[in-house]
Amino acid sequence: MLPRQQLLDLIRAALNEDIGSGDITTEATLPAEARGTALATAKAALVVAGIDVFGEVFRTLDPALVFRALCKDGEPVEKGAPLAEVEGSLASILTAERVALNLFQRLSGIATLTQQFVAAVAGTRARILDTRKTVPGLRILDKYAVRAGGGRNHRFALYDGVLIKDNHIAAAGGIAVAVKRCRERIPHTLKIEVEVKNLSELEEALTAGADAVLLDNMGLDEMSRAVARVAGRIPLEASGNMSLARVREVAAVGVDLISVGALTHSVAAADISLNVTQVKGT
Repeated sequence: MLPRQQLLDLIRAALNEDIGSGDITTEATLPAEARGTALATAKAALVVAGIDVFGEVFRTLDPALVFRALCKDGEPVEKGAPLAEVEGSLASILTAERVALNLFQRLSGIATLTQQFVAAVAGTRARILDTRKTVPGLRILDKYAVRAGGGRNHRFALYDGVLIKDNHIAAAGGIAVAVKRCRERIPHTLKIEVEVKNLSELEEALTAGADAVLLDNMGLDEMSRAVARVAGRIPLEASGNMSLARVREVAAVGVDLISVGALTHSVAAADISLNVTQVKGT
C-alpha cells in the first residue's frame, strides 16, 4: 500500500499544476449541473498499476464522484478491457481527467515493461530490480509500479542503503578505503554493495569485504568469470544498458540480480483512454 498522506500531497500538487485558477474550457462549455459517467479502457494489452491512484485523483478533486475499479493492480488485461468507471459531475471528471490518466498510464506502463523483463528471465536465478532513475517526486509511485509488475525494489533513496559507486571510489581514493570508511561509520545492520567495472576491481571489493557487488557494464564473458570467482558467496548484481534483447543472456550467466534503469527512466506510457459514456443535465 502507498502511504496515503504522501499520495494525497502528490495528487494535490499535480492537480494544482494542471488546473491553476480554473479549467476555463470545461467551465465555458458545460453547465454546472451536468452529470454523467466515463469509462476507462485499455487500448492495448497491459499490466494494471495505479488503479487506486487513478480513482484517488477524481475523489481528491471532487469527493462526490463515484469511482468503480473494474480491475486490480498486477492484473494483465487485454486490449479493449474496461478498467474503471467514474460517475458524477462531468465538469469534475473532465477537469481531473488528464492528471488521473497521466499517473495511471505511467504506472501501468512501468508495470507492463517490468513484467516483460520478469518473464524474460523466468527459470533463472536472476531477479529484476529497479533503480533510482525515477521522475523526481514520483519515486514512491514508480517503485510501486515495479512491484505490481513482478519486479523488486532496489534501495528507495540515498538514506536506506550503501552503494559505493565509481565516483565514491575515485573521491575516496580506492575501493579498500571507501569500504573501510563505510564499515566504520554505518550501523552494523547495513550491508555494503560496491560497483566494479572489471575483474581486478572485483578482487579489490572481495578483499575489502564487500557484502554485495554490482557488475557495471561488463560483457557476458567477464560476468561469467565474476560469477565463477564469487561462487555464490555474496550476491552479484548486473547493471548497465539492460534491454529485453539481452537480459536473458545476462541472467543465464548466473547473476543474482539485474537492475534495469529503463523500467522507470524511459518507459512508454500504457495506452489507456477515458471516454464519457453517459450524459445527463446538459
